[in-house]
Amino acid sequence: MRSRYLLLLSLLVLGLTAGLEPLRAEDTPRRQQLLADLRRMLPKSTPWEDWLQRTGELPPDFDTLPGVAELPNPLRFQNGQPVKSRKQWRQRRDELLTLFQHYITGTVPPAPGNVCATAIREHVENGSRIRELTLEFGPARAARLGVELLIPPGKGPFPVFITQDNHRRWALIALSRGYVGCVYAGADSHDDTGAWTKVWPDFDWTKLTRRAWAASRCIDYLETLPEVDRTRIALTGHSRNGKTSLIAAAFDERIGAVISSSSGAGGACTWRLFSETEFGEGIELITRSFPDWLHPRLRFFVGRENKLPIDQHELIACIAPRAVLISTALNDNVESVWAVEQTRRAALPVFKLTGSADNLNLRYRHGHHPTDAEDIESYLDWLDGKFGRSRRRVADPPIFPTYEDWLQASGERINPRQFPKRGLDDLLRAPDGAAVTAATWPQKREEVLDRVRQMLGTPPPRASDPSGDYGAESRPVAVLLGRDSVPARAVKESLSFGNYLAGDLYFPTNVAGTDRKLPAFIWLHPISVSNGYAAGYRRGEQPYLALTRSGYAVFAFDQIGNGNRLEEVRNFYRRYPHWSLLGKTVSDVSAAVDALSANPHIDPAQIYVVGYGTGAFAALHAGALEPRLAGVIAVGGLTPLRLDTASTGTGGVARWSRWLPLVPRLGAFVGEEARIPYDVHELMALVAPRPVLVITPGIDYQSTFEYLRAAVIEARKMFTLLGKPEGLVFQRTDDYNHFSPELVWCLCGVETIH
Repeated sequence: MRSRYLLLLSLLVLGLTAGLEPLRAEDTPRRQQLLADLRRMLPKSTPWEDWLQRTGELPPDFDTLPGVAELPNPLRFQNGQPVKSRKQWRQRRDELLTLFQHYITGTVPPAPGNVCATAIREHVENGSRIRELTLEFGPARAARLGVELLIPPGKGPFPVFITQDNHRRWALIALSRGYVGCVYAGADSHDDTGAWTKVWPDFDWTKLTRRAWAASRCIDYLETLPEVDRTRIALTGHSRNGKTSLIAAAFDERIGAVISSSSGAGGACTWRLFSETEFGEGIELITRSFPDWLHPRLRFFVGRENKLPIDQHELIACIAPRAVLISTALNDNVESVWAVEQTRRAALPVFKLTGSADNLNLRYRHGHHPTDAEDIESYLDWLDGKFGRSRRRVADPPIFPTYEDWLQASGERINPRQFPKRGLDDLLRAPDGAAVTAATWPQKREEVLDRVRQMLGTPPPRASDPSGDYGAESRPVAVLLGRDSVPARAVKESLSFGNYLAGDLYFPTNVAGTDRKLPAFIWLHPISVSNGYAAGYRRGEQPYLALTRSGYAVFAFDQIGNGNRLEEVRNFYRRYPHWSLLGKTVSDVSAAVDALSANPHIDPAQIYVVGYGTGAFAALHAGALEPRLAGVIAVGGLTPLRLDTASTGTGGVARWSRWLPLVPRLGAFVGEEARIPYDVHELMALVAPRPVLVITPGIDYQSTFEYLRAAVIEARKMFTLLGKPEGLVFQRTDDYNHFSPELVWCLCGVETIH
């Protein structure tokens, strides 16, 4: 038996080599340097260091791996060939599962084939049979797994609801609905799978993978029972158990339906779209905090998520054509509604190919991470529909608008060929070809501003508002969004401003009761769907609190589509079809300036905007369009639009227009980027002579460093022309793209941009 396992393992390894990076002797020094760089940048993880020491593994040579910022196409083989038929999909599925075992889950043994039940104890409660038992299997039947069955009255056969030990009360609800509840010891509350590493020492499977494999051993036993309907077996799980359930369903096709509840990173949220750049639980944090959940090899890809050959939507695709329900809480910081919707969109073509487009569904819950009885009842409603026990449809539509939604709502069709080609070298040329001077710049400036406004769309009428407390964020909402605590040396003032928006002003305690006026930052967060302006996951202090404790006032609010304003995004383009989400954010920044200018603690001449990621993009636009801002700090994710083509590996301008339609009119220029009417160097120039600080991480696949540097050099010409050559500062950090504590310290030294 053992020789059979080893043979299968060797065949698996041979199969892997087709899609994995080859190890060549000449690559070793470079890969050793890559490892040294990672060790320098990442927080220490003793389990990872032990694994490196034990295995001698090196990171891949990332230069040899394709950079794919968008979610990889599951219907394309590793060699680039498309998948055109269901038969080819079966081959692609095998390829994907092999890759997952290498990078994410670790390798798994074959089904043992000798599962038997022992120590069976059964009693009756209110007509239902409660059966407790131990499954034994594997070499010498050395592996054991505790299982409890909750069997309804009657002969059956009954559908099955499998879940983990800490979800036993879920199974009680399933029993009430006529399901066999199957509860197994594969959770933190009771886990029998840890001892299996000694039973199968030749496999490097991880904790979550062992627990997933345990669910399959339950099915081995369930299939022997006459009370069980083998065609209607469901697996469910919440949080880490939701990740487990997806892994199990991807590998075991006997699972007819799977419910992944709030599974987050490593579950229904992809690594590319729920990393630290979106304030999510990225690879660094999850592999350090829970080093045994997933394979240590995954940690090599911190900050280089675009180099991963696979991503989580492809794990879900491997479940097709069987039914999948992704349940997500709107303000749960372990996940992101936007990321989940992108996961579904990217996996959906496989479900369509297999004739099961209606089998990949979403369900949204209000609130945070926990579930309640109604949630589980609705899960069972969904299962009843999939198992033919009910005709009721339980699925929620997506919340975030798509580029296609905007096209339909606006009716706009932009022909990019009507726009001239431009580069990065025409800033100091007037439309008639003459050289721009300090005297003629105002005229050129208005022409550039018109082009920016044209792309952001037509804003509705607005009026200023000095702010007030009616409509300010309540404490329960602040607790939900993780921003209820304030450090000892800071004060938080919640207010309502602009078009009935909630914002929070933080300032040092030593200002209260004085006439002192402070410089202020308006904080623009990146995509941070669940928590808005507060980072759901981070290292160190919240950026806005660190700035406050350093002596600045900070005004923070949720951008549309994030935090307390998540659902506001749903109907935005129906209401304002010719505007844009980014235009709305810029308008909200202007409303924030109104509120801050009226505040007695704020110096209205020293109101700056600081943004990270998508917030940096918004900050540059706000600085260009709002003259009252004293300066701009833009951190991470920036690259010139006209050079940001699909071949750069950043995702191109599609990430601003098609993945999330912040500026949907840019979507017309995908493939015609040289014709985009304006670019980031022009935005910087529009801010001049006010100071601009641009910070770019050393490792940032969302930006091309040489292109961004060229844009800064061009923009600096305008600062020089206006007598402020020192006003544009460009810094590159020795780090990967995340908002690190060190970066906050850099921002606290903001006087360097004056």
